[in-house]
Parts: sequence; C-alpha cells; structure tokens
Amino acid sequence: MPLILGTNSIKDTGYDVANSLRFNDGSSDNLSRTASGGSYRKATLSAWVKKANARLTSGADDTILAFRNGSGTNYFQIKFRTNDELQVIDYVGSTTFSLRTTQVFRDISAWYHIVVGIDTEQGTDTNRVKIYVNGSQVSSFSSASYPSQNLDLQINGNIGGTNNMRVGSRTSDHYFDGYMCEVVWIDGQQLDPTSFGEFDEDSGIWKPKSVSGLTFGTNGFYLDFEDSSALGNDVAGSNNFTVNNLTA
Repeated sequence: MPLILGTNSIKDTGYDVANSLRFNDGSSDNLSRTASGGSYRKATLSAWVKKANARLTSGADDTILAFRNGSGTNYFQIKFRTNDELQVIDYVGSTTFSLRTTQVFRDISAWYHIVVGIDTEQGTDTNRVKIYVNGSQVSSFSSASYPSQNLDLQINGNIGGTNNMRVGSRTSDHYFDGYMCEVVWIDGQQLDPTSFGEFDEDSGIWKPKSVSGLTFGTNGFYLDFEDSSALGNDVAGSNNFTVNNLTA
C-alpha cells in the first residue's frame, strides 16, 4: 500500500489543507442533515481521517458516514469495526451487502484517505462497490458480499425522517473518535481516488488535491471545516449540516 501521511502532514504539497475537525466519541460529536431525492444506486465518499485510538482497545465502532432514520433498523454505513477493519454495509432487515477489509487500521499517528465508490448498476458484482485506501484499491477482504445489480441502497433520500444523514456517527451511536478533513460526498457518480488525490512525484506519498471542479449532485457536499462558526458548512453548495456537540 502507498505511504500514508504522518501527523499534521496534509500540507505543503501544492494544495494545502488548512483545517481538520476533531470528533470526540465521549461527547457524542457528529454532523447531521436531512437528505432527500438523489441517487439510490450511485455515490462516492472521500474522506481523510486520522483515528484517535485503535478500536481493538476501545470496543466501539468508528463511523465515518451513515444514513439511518433515527434508531430504525435500516441503514447504510461506512465505518471502522471494533477490530479495526474498514467496513461498508447496507442493511434492510438483513444485510444486503457487506465488505470488510482484511487490512486493519491501527496507526493513530497517520492520516488515511478513504474512498468508497458505489454503482449497483454495474454488470460485474465486484465493480458495484469499490474501496480505496491511500490511492490504491482494496482487493483483500475478510468477508465480502456484493449488492445485487440495480439494488436501491439506503443512501441519499432512500431513508425518510429527519437528520437521516450523519458524518461521525450512525445516529445516536457508533461515534467517530479522531480527526477528519476534506470530507466529500458525491451523489450520482462512482468516482475513483484520482478525483480527490494524487501521488507526489518526489516522495511517492498520496496527497490531497483540489476538488473544486467536481459535480456533487443533489445531496453531495464538500466539508472543509475552515469556518469555525459554521463547521457544517457545505462549501460546494447549500447542503449544510447541523453541528451536534462539536466545538473545534
């Protein structure tokens, strides 16, 4: 796997990232908004994350992004599991698909770039959900079941109710503990990591690049966390998030 960025090193690469947001699971920190409409079959998440602890020692899931209506049973979730595997899961009464990486993520000194590209209309099942870490596609899974073709997932407006979209928690559980920056959700497209990052030609390190030229779609957003008075501000449009318990 490509080199990962050390502490505070997402900078001085031609495109500087000015801010990150600190999520404290003990304070139930998260961002929430209500998603409506949009695509239920195609989407992409890109997020740079730095974990505050190895979940193997803390015994709780770390959610990056989720869709869920309150405490309802149906949900879509991208998270680090209690054993520090990265998992993408869709659940509607039972699991419709689930991918769990063989790789575990326990380095709390480094930033990871996580990209999940989804397109359930693809003919080949392994192309319907793709996971990338630091610019390279994950090909080894401890457990893998792919969505059926043309499956409508529990994403965007496919779950009713208020505050059905969360960054940093599932709803009132599975809180993220650590830092996030450059969090992007693309509604309606399956993109690969080159839309969000690139390899440095000198060091070989995977680094961020500007996402200003992307099309974000109905529920898409770009969170740069640069406005301390509006940490949930969508700088790509008007899909702003409500800030819950976050302060810095």
